[in-house]
Amino acid sequence: MTSSVRPGPRHARVPATTARGPAIVLVAVLVTVASGAAAVYLDLRGRLDVSAAEDLVLSAPSPAATTAPPDDPFAGAAMNILVMGTDVRDEENAALAGAAPGMRSDSTMLVHVSGDRTWAEVVSIPRDSLVDVPECLLPDGDRSRARHTMFNEAFSIGAGPQGSSDHAAACTIGTVQSLTGVTVTHHLVVRMTGVIDVVDALGGVRMCLPDPVDEDPRYGDLHLPAGDQRLDGWQSIGFLRARHGTGMGLEMGSDLTRITRQQAFVQAAVRELLAKDVLGDAGELYGVARAVLGALTADPELADPVRLAAFGYSLRGIDRTRVVFTGVPVTAAASDPNRVEWTSAADEIWQRLAADQPPAALQPTAPEVDAGQGEAATPPAGGAATPPAGGAGDDGTVGPGDGTGGTDALGAETLPGVCTA
Repeated sequence: MTSSVRPGPRHARVPATTARGPAIVLVAVLVTVASGAAAVYLDLRGRLDVSAAEDLVLSAPSPAATTAPPDDPFAGAAMNILVMGTDVRDEENAALAGAAPGMRSDSTMLVHVSGDRTWAEVVSIPRDSLVDVPECLLPDGDRSRARHTMFNEAFSIGAGPQGSSDHAAACTIGTVQSLTGVTVTHHLVVRMTGVIDVVDALGGVRMCLPDPVDEDPRYGDLHLPAGDQRLDGWQSIGFLRARHGTGMGLEMGSDLTRITRQQAFVQAAVRELLAKDVLGDAGELYGVARAVLGALTADPELADPVRLAAFGYSLRGIDRTRVVFTGVPVTAAASDPNRVEWTSAADEIWQRLAADQPPAALQPTAPEVDAGQGEAATPPAGGAATPPAGGAGDDGTVGPGDGTGGTDALGAETLPGVCTA
């Protein structure tokens, strides 16, 4: 349950990190569908809920026109996918988070995928940000009033007393577009209970926690020891939701430190996918694909396994060092020390994404001069560093690490809690 009184967020910097392979499950869906089993397609299609939120966004910018070929409707176009995690308190979710009225957005990420499919950036938006939420269309046909409030209130405002998830998503989309100037081209709503099914379908997610994680018993019963371990679905959702307790920043009671833990979990989950031969095991492939699709509500274009898989397949060449996680730069709110406000540095992020420009870390650097040869060395295509030889298996698996973060054997930056070797 959420307390109405929370300690102020001692604003730790949310570091950028790298990951790889968010498309692997979508590729798995493509392979499954390509098997020609109509029943499999219909089952997977039936797992996806379709959202009409885009039709409900007020004054939404029009997406740029594309010349995508019919077999890949997204080809050549930069994509901004707003991912909203919701803890709507239906019967299943109430068992996890306690009964409470209304709909809530527990976490929100804007995923930008470049038009040339060579890089991607995931920007986490703090739920406790004080922002201007514009007016939104309500389920009864009226419009909400514009107001200055917490960012995650947009989801609740749009839902209205009727609890409309489409209107909730639409209000959040409209708020993001109003605040950032970035057009949201697609959206996904991820159900909290769905995460459990996805993790269990993977056989758990391996993490190397730098210290024990113990949730305050007033909020939950998560207790994880330090070290190398495998989290099951229930432990994973507890790890993602925890905000109070001890270990890995829980002492701070801050949504910003929770964002860091969430990003570490996502990175660890991606590595779990890379380490498994999902495509080589038809049974596991089908189970993972079914769990992922069952956890999502998507806009009509993404709510189709074939289209979704075609998009995923287009990401197969992105190296994990070219998928970065970014936190919105914030400072303590002047009006409320328990809330945060975006700094002017956030404007640079939104301007880059609107222009489909990568962050500085992914931009090509000037050629280096080889002292022995007296000539400039040619950087690899796209400016990405060449992974060192050895140190990791061909399947991307890595061995145990101390979980304190750093750089793994492939040269990719990791967050605390992610096994590095």
